[in-house]
Amino acid sequence: MIVTVTANPSLDRLVALGDTLRRGAVHRAAAVAADPGGKGVNVSRVVHAAGERTVAVLPADQGDPLLVGLSRLGVPAIPVPVGHEVRSNITVTEPDGTTTKLNAPGAPLAPEAVRALEEAIVSAADGAAWLALCGSLPPGLPDDWYARLADRLGAREDGPRIAVDTSGPALASSAVRGIALLKPNAEELAELVGRGPEAGAEFESRAAAGDLAPVRTAAEELHRATGATVLATLGGAGALLVTGEGAWAASPPPIAVRSTVGAGDSSLAGYLIAHARGATPPERLVLAVAHGAAAAALPGTQAPRPEDLAVADVRVLAL
Repeated sequence: MIVTVTANPSLDRLVALGDTLRRGAVHRAAAVAADPGGKGVNVSRVVHAAGERTVAVLPADQGDPLLVGLSRLGVPAIPVPVGHEVRSNITVTEPDGTTTKLNAPGAPLAPEAVRALEEAIVSAADGAAWLALCGSLPPGLPDDWYARLADRLGAREDGPRIAVDTSGPALASSAVRGIALLKPNAEELAELVGRGPEAGAEFESRAAAGDLAPVRTAAEELHRATGATVLATLGGAGALLVTGEGAWAASPPPIAVRSTVGAGDSSLAGYLIAHARGATPPERLVLAVAHGAAAAALPGTQAPRPEDLAVADVRVLAL
């Protein structure tokens, strides 16, 4: 079982444009859609589509449009009532794959809702193989909330492996011993090792040119500091994996990018799916990159299905 936690879920509204976005202009959408979203929700959607067991734990009231959407998809969820509708995020995509996101901050959770959410997470994690703590935190939750959850669950002998996929202070607070997997993108990895955002762009550009040394050095530094497996996603350059067994890089199959929303979430899901099936580290990386590429080739936040994957076209290199 792969349990996901989305502390700040969203209803993701997609507006697909038929031409280039122009500020101040009036545009007619070529397509619109609304999907249940938030990083953990996206992971559960992909895991469910792959036929693996999952459940999404999240704060939302019964009848919320997000829960209605999950129910239609058949994705199991454990909602915790909060007394308000989940936030809406807006994604605008252009024909060349350029993606613009407008994310709402979300509403604060009342103390009783936070306690109920924590207890729901602990209960759902009982006997699970993985617990993925994903996405931003709503206003009012402390930056180290994920780290506190990890400490609480890590004290249990039968506790799940814990993966963290977030950003900013929440990610920095989670880069500690006891986390099994960290999934930063290039910019987040640069920040975690004390480099500026410009270093993240350099990681991606140099990786795309075949120079993996900078991102590998950073990922290995993070692995040594935390003991965690590091899955660093690099956009169109693929991803790099560092474990206690070694380091590998994988480049994606050629695709026509339609929307990058959820691609990193799909990569994390691919890794967890492969791990649950007993795959080796390089095999996990291949499935992670295949899922990320498949997500980027789909419109909006559609979850890639097994038939969307081009696993044979992912190239993996032992470093």
